[in-house]
Amino acid sequence: MTTQKGAGTRVARRRKGRAVDGVLVLDKPGGMTSNACLQRAKRAFGAAKAGHTGSLDPLATGVLPLCFGEATKLSRFLLDADKEYDSTFVLGVTTSTADAQGEVLERSSAAGVSRQQIEQLLSGFRGEIEQTPPMYSALKHQGRPLYQLARAGVEVERKVRRVTIHSFELIDYSAAEQGQLKVRVRCSKGTYIRSLAQDIGAALGCGGHVSELRRTRSGPFTLQHSVDLESLEQLAAQQDCLPMRNLLLPVDSAIKGMPTVVLPELSSHYLRQGQAVLAANMPTAGWVRIVEDGGEFLGVGEILDDGRLAPRRLMVDTDALKAGDL
Repeated sequence: MTTQKGAGTRVARRRKGRAVDGVLVLDKPGGMTSNACLQRAKRAFGAAKAGHTGSLDPLATGVLPLCFGEATKLSRFLLDADKEYDSTFVLGVTTSTADAQGEVLERSSAAGVSRQQIEQLLSGFRGEIEQTPPMYSALKHQGRPLYQLARAGVEVERKVRRVTIHSFELIDYSAAEQGQLKVRVRCSKGTYIRSLAQDIGAALGCGGHVSELRRTRSGPFTLQHSVDLESLEQLAAQQDCLPMRNLLLPVDSAIKGMPTVVLPELSSHYLRQGQAVLAANMPTAGWVRIVEDGGEFLGVGEILDDGRLAPRRLMVDTDALKAGDL
């Protein structure tokens, strides 16, 4: 908001760009930050509002869902969703960042490590485990990202967090002085694959780091839903709206697995006014996807203790959600 000089009134600052609503699944290229990818995608669409759903390391590639317009109201559900990764760990080399972009701190032979040792070790990392977030991460300490402190040579205490490793598969292993193991990990939000590589290397007594990391799934989205940044920008240069629009998935694709409550028109009216309502066949608790009986997506709500449905994130212009404003 800006204040008009001498008038004492507030004038709303108009957001630059056009209204674009939907989810774009980007196949993030390596070597770029997630925010840099977001800004280029936002420019390609000429969008007024967009956000990503959790950072991927610059080293990493793969599924990065970007939320445009009204879809940003649902980005928290993608942030909280499970993720899946394919990664290559290198044994025998410890780095400052636990990945290939860091400074080499120590080298040690991994020639004696067997596949059987690794298989046995991985079993101990499945299920609920504790992780200490790495210093080279986007977590903040007193308002500053940890990676900024790390680059300044400052290390601070990080709170141990509990994460869940749903599956941890060894896909391939090449024994050598610097042995390489290819793994597939399905995990809860907040899991650091770099920390897994570091901890496994430490448990084997030779050190380890991530050399390749590719996210193959984020919530309901996989690489099959994705488009690469170069293709996106080539389409944008053609100034043809239809192919661009077709890349956007519906806003509610972000909550595909959420239970659905169907409301009649009158109940929808009261819900839009911010009132809690009753409806047939509702779950007894939790978050739900809300649609009107004609199929129109209204937003998400939460079941209250008294059984009513309270609005939590409602869409402003549901017509725009069907095709955006391209």
